[in-house]
Amino acid sequence: MIRAYAADKAGGPLKPFSYDPGELGPHQVEIDVLACGVCHSDLSMLDDEWRISAYPFVPGHEVVGRVARKGNHVRHLETGDTVGLGWFSGCCMTCNECLGGHHNLCRNNEQTIVGRFGGFADKVRCNGEWAFRLPAGVDPRSAGPLFCGGITVFGPIVEFGVSPTDRAGVIGIGGLGHLALQFLNKWGCEVTAFTTTDAKRDEALAMGAHRVVNLTDAAQLEALAGSLDFVLSTVNADLDWSLFLRTLAPGGRLHVVGAVPSPIPVPAFALIGGQKSVSGSPVGSPATTRRMLEFCARHRIAPITEYFPMSRVNEALQHLASGKARYRVVLENDFA
Repeated sequence: MIRAYAADKAGGPLKPFSYDPGELGPHQVEIDVLACGVCHSDLSMLDDEWRISAYPFVPGHEVVGRVARKGNHVRHLETGDTVGLGWFSGCCMTCNECLGGHHNLCRNNEQTIVGRFGGFADKVRCNGEWAFRLPAGVDPRSAGPLFCGGITVFGPIVEFGVSPTDRAGVIGIGGLGHLALQFLNKWGCEVTAFTTTDAKRDEALAMGAHRVVNLTDAAQLEALAGSLDFVLSTVNADLDWSLFLRTLAPGGRLHVVGAVPSPIPVPAFALIGGQKSVSGSPVGSPATTRRMLEFCARHRIAPITEYFPMSRVNEALQHLASGKARYRVVLENDFA
């Protein structure tokens, strides 16, 4: 039996829950959970905001743990390996996307907390291709948020060919944004942080921003007109997107990874004249995830985390929902 914390209805509190996972599949691994990050997507799924949740619902898709068992077709991992698991837990391995190395775009992928039970538990399962061995230099205690928040912002840097000579901007200095600042700085970019409050200015500079711009100051935004090659939006709030399109240099890209609630208006002429682009992406592929982990190890990049025992999961969720998290919340397994 696997012990977990589950909600029995939308928005309900998480309570102790156990289930029988059945026989381990030949391509699966079973992970003894050490720690699991808490992501805003866990809150969205708990509240059924996206209308894809099923109850009882066990959140948790930023897992770090040790391989306890593996199926006989899993060759690249060994029992005892410390691994991470993120949003995806399986894919078909036969479609054009999978065969082309874009497993994260598989139309038949399995998502760790959609229609199955996630990592707020003592154990969790996934297909072996989505369990990533942690390299030396990556701390298992804090690494969980890399497998959703981290790869979400690292992926587009790789996929869209961001150059070390580019001028890049990050909208939102939160759970995703604080990692994006670190990545882009170590990638070699000149980095601008966009925020709605000056309270995070010093922290943003310490994380890797070379400049911090307050979104409430129109003059600061206007001064950036036509200067940025890549702007990454990590927020889940509606903004005046025309302001950011104006900051783009010719050939520049506004890339969205935050789940903005309303459609983003994009006037055609705002794109055509400067050959600009607007795009979005999910978490990265297995190959890009491994590349991110090596990059983190080399440059000593890590999430800034706060810790709660898993038995205080409801308190941790409330801490995140209230906007108090600085900058990622991690649950540590304290099942007896």
